[in-house]
Amino acid sequence: MKKILFIASGFLLLAGCASQKTLYNWGKYQEASYSYVKNNTDNDLEKLLKEYQYIIDHQKAGRKTVPPGIYADYGYLLVKQGKTKEGIALMKMEIALYPESTAFIEGIIKRLEQ
Repeated sequence: MKKILFIASGFLLLAGCASQKTLYNWGKYQEASYSYVKNNTDNDLEKLLKEYQYIIDHQKAGRKTVPPGIYADYGYLLVKQGKTKEGIALMKMEIALYPESTAFIEGIIKRLEQ
């Protein structure tokens, strides 16, 4: 009886692990981000910006929402390119989606608006 119970619980564990979905779709963020930080070229920046937009447009993972930090990072890079209004708008979207980021992101926005 114990043997059957042990085997059954093993199958349940395996079945549970196999069906888990990730909470967020990060796309190729890791590769694009690493390449940009390592090389810091305009081409790498364009790839990273496109990846941010892809992540925003294609959320099909478990939560079906943009991962934490994506709007803020994307917004910051837009600000660095001189697109301040668009960047701040994305940062505000980060706050709306993740209110726990309010104090940090609002501090950045205040500095940008001065």
